[in-house]
Amino acid sequence: MVNIGLIGAGRIAHVHANTIAANPNAQLVAIADPYQPAAQELGGRFGATVLSDAKDLFALDNLDAVVICSPTPQHPQHIIAAATAGLPALCEKPIALDYEAAKQLEKDLEGLNPTIMLGFNRRFDPSFAAIKALVDRGEIGQVEQVTITSRDPEAPSPQYVATSGGIFKDMTIHDFDMARFFLGDIVEVFAYGQNFDPEIKKANDFDATMILLRNADGVAATIINSRHCAPGYDQRLEVFGADGVLNADNVRATTVELSTSNFSASKEPYLNFFLERYAQAYSNELNTFLDAIAHGQTPTPNVTDGIKALQIAEAAQESALTGASITLS
Repeated sequence: MVNIGLIGAGRIAHVHANTIAANPNAQLVAIADPYQPAAQELGGRFGATVLSDAKDLFALDNLDAVVICSPTPQHPQHIIAAATAGLPALCEKPIALDYEAAKQLEKDLEGLNPTIMLGFNRRFDPSFAAIKALVDRGEIGQVEQVTITSRDPEAPSPQYVATSGGIFKDMTIHDFDMARFFLGDIVEVFAYGQNFDPEIKKANDFDATMILLRNADGVAATIINSRHCAPGYDQRLEVFGADGVLNADNVRATTVELSTSNFSASKEPYLNFFLERYAQAYSNELNTFLDAIAHGQTPTPNVTDGIKALQIAEAAQESALTGASITLS
């Protein structure tokens, strides 16, 4: 039985808490969040000890692992605390608020031999994972192009946008990791930012972007993002190879199609948001983490993956602001 401490009591923390509860080999024993009403509600549901400070959680002697769902600026300190306590940790993305802080974290972790997994849950989506397995088996030959489409159903509030770190760190960070999942290290980044929502523009952010990434072998990934999409949560992946192409389409509640004399192949709307669309991915991610620590294995994605995704995000921001292509070392 793996005893888990949870830092944070927001919506992602709820997702992870439900997965822990559904795993017969794990139990949630403690929750730390300074906003006590949320912590008390979540702790009450699962019979977990409720704390207001993460320091008190790390002082407990009955923990085997932690799941970090705190605000992004607190991720480095909580990762360090977990490593210092010898506790494996699953940390939500991004790894830090900026690349400099992420590199400092990497330095601070030296000598601690940490077991840290980053919460890039889309690697664990059944459809995306199946495409990766087929690519690795050589089913479509040499990969030449990857196209990632990710559009949210509606934009967050301007207040959230202003403190989120921007579209590239808050939203596209998942897509940067997905591109690296298929292409490996990225050496060049070009991004074009778009503004259609005046409130998001006032918050000094973009509400849509198109990005081109290239690896050292000349294989390219195109990422298409928007903070709004009338049909719903638009999540698609295409991997094009020398011998074929793989596609993962949007997920709907059912596969039913309706055809009449007025229209054909009408389908249900896309699933509405990430908590629905990626519910299985979040579950697979956490269970992979639990299996890894139970068997003494090193889980992925890891700290390095988090740092490299953040490096791409900052390069994309620079490219969008300057109009220049950015080369990465």
